[in-house]
Amino acid sequence: MAVKDRDRFSTATRIKLLGEQTAARVYRSQTKRQARRSRLTGRAALLALVLCTLIVALAYPMRQYVSQRAEIADLEREKQKASERVEQLRDLKARWQDDAYAEQQIRQRLHYVLPGETGFVVIDPDAARQSRADLGAADRPWYANVWDGVDKSDASDQ
Repeated sequence: MAVKDRDRFSTATRIKLLGEQTAARVYRSQTKRQARRSRLTGRAALLALVLCTLIVALAYPMRQYVSQRAEIADLEREKQKASERVEQLRDLKARWQDDAYAEQQIRQRLHYVLPGETGFVVIDPDAARQSRADLGAADRPWYANVWDGVDKSDASDQ
């Protein structure tokens, strides 16, 4: 027993025992660190998964929101143009309600003359060479001029 006790407390045995204990502590410490690292990595993966899910979930509504805002801006521009056109038409309506303006337009467009007046139409020599369809308003019957005016006003509305 004395040999065993001496062997048990010998320097070499003590150093060996201390080395084993230290190795066991280091191994346990590394295992704990790795466990912490793996938990942190798992948390990071979960966080990344949640962020990706949020991005995917919000991508479509954000795209819809942006496209709807652009559509609203387009509609507001169209509304502004339409209100400007309405204002122009109101001005034109007010002018046409003036008898002097209406008479001026009738005389100019339809070549009407008042009783007792003599109407003159000056024809350009180059225009006389053109076909009958291309001649000025004075060379056509009055109803053709009326229909041309209707066609022009219809074309300007579009």
